[in-house]
Amino acid sequence: MLDSIQIRNFAIIDSLQLEFDSGLSALTGETGAGKSILLDAIKLVAGDRAESDFIRQGTDRAEISVSFRLDDTPAVQKWLAEQEMNADGECLVRRVLHANGRSKAFINGFNATLAQLRTLCDMLIDIHGQHEHQSLQVPLVQRQLLDAFLGEHSLLDEVEQKFDHFLALEQRLGQAQSGSREREQRVDLLGLYCDELNQIALAEGEFEVLQDEYRRLSNADALLEQTGQVLAQLYENDDQSIQSVLSLCEQKLGLLLESDKALVSSHELVNAALIQVQEATSELRNYRDGIELDGARLEAINERIAGIQNLARKHRIEVAALPALGEELNRELEMLQGDSFDIETIQVDLDKARDDYLFSAGELSLKRQKTAATLSEQVTQVMQQLGMEEGQFLIGVEPQQEPAKHGTDSIRYLVSTNPGQAPKPLSKVASGGELSRISLAIQVIMSESSSIPTLIFDEVDSGVGGGVAEIVGKKLRLLGRDRQVFCVTHLPQVASQAHHHYRVTKTNERSETSTEVVPLSNADRLEEVARMLGGVTITAQTRAHASEMLATQE
Repeated sequence: MLDSIQIRNFAIIDSLQLEFDSGLSALTGETGAGKSILLDAIKLVAGDRAESDFIRQGTDRAEISVSFRLDDTPAVQKWLAEQEMNADGECLVRRVLHANGRSKAFINGFNATLAQLRTLCDMLIDIHGQHEHQSLQVPLVQRQLLDAFLGEHSLLDEVEQKFDHFLALEQRLGQAQSGSREREQRVDLLGLYCDELNQIALAEGEFEVLQDEYRRLSNADALLEQTGQVLAQLYENDDQSIQSVLSLCEQKLGLLLESDKALVSSHELVNAALIQVQEATSELRNYRDGIELDGARLEAINERIAGIQNLARKHRIEVAALPALGEELNRELEMLQGDSFDIETIQVDLDKARDDYLFSAGELSLKRQKTAATLSEQVTQVMQQLGMEEGQFLIGVEPQQEPAKHGTDSIRYLVSTNPGQAPKPLSKVASGGELSRISLAIQVIMSESSSIPTLIFDEVDSGVGGGVAEIVGKKLRLLGRDRQVFCVTHLPQVASQAHHHYRVTKTNERSETSTEVVPLSNADRLEEVARMLGGVTITAQTRAHASEMLATQE
């Protein structure tokens, strides 16, 4: 979960440090106070693109640091360990922006790429924006939401891989049947590639061995000199060597033992040290004697490493992928030339690939239909709780004409807002306010099924009010029982349900504008909810209403 955040010179924030806890936290403040700036800072840490405009006027850099606790996130801890960025249950992410447009990112003190930031923070934070309802009408987004709720990542990957295989065979069959100039050019190009790859003949693990040997040979002079110096200090300098000094100490302590047995332990330790030095001396002597000064071998290794790297760079792949590429291109070349080029064989393979794809796509379709029914029912329930009493939500999973990477299904979100009305596409039925509520319903349900520890809702309650707003607040509070939830809101009904409350204010001093975020005490919170209820003038009646709202927390 999000443990703390530190911000310096970001937008209109001069300096800010906040600590957070579990549960639902509300962020409120006047319009324009800068509530969105705090979220912009978190998004930057999560890998958003940096802009120089984010740097506070009059300064040359901005810095944002976010700390996470990783108690219940084994996947994150595993990823950090794989990246060699582990820090024993904690994670500190830092982003530094410079006025020249450059930025740097760090994870637990290690340099990180934006891709690494996104991968990490996608497992830690889920941000729901206030405009997400606008994308809810896009078919691609509708399918992605359903698949995210489905959670069958391995099956989705399997369908995509089988489609790619089927498509590759289909293209290969077309090449075989056409006998075109393009096929001949492909054979010529493959011949050149295969000759290069076969000539380099990179064995698995060989490149790492070559690099190790190159480092050893290129530093042979230094290794020989330095190990000789160490040996001289350990043994070969007659009276001044460590071994001779330890030997003398051991002899003296042995004589002193006759006078005081309390020196037994010291004598044993010195004796053990002497043995260790003798063993180290023997190993170092063998190592030194085995060092080779082989300039011809060094040059040969250097040429082979350069050839391997140039070939990998040419094909735009990692060095480790060269053997697999060679096998793949040799197979393709064999298939495209001579007697091995068999159209009937390709057709058989294509038919099998199509059947394999359709089988997996059919399995995915069945699971989508079942999941669509469950999600439709859950969204309908929340919609009705959010003031659309007769509303119905339906996810249609229908076959599409052409197979695709994502399967054979066409996903459509349908809604009925009035009794007796047949469900129709969202764009044709739902108003802006209704879309906001449907989007909020989906976000709440998706969050309940998500394993991401921190959820952020950015004014997703826009377009609702009254009793519906109170229900929204209670649902977010319910989410906060198991997860850390942040909600930027302008509704007192939502803010009053939070476990923790932060107020965002904008101040002007000496012609400088600054944003502050402060945690509220119970008394301050009462005043803030009253302000949200009553505006500029806060009366005793407004405070009483605010107190009543705060007392309704469940």
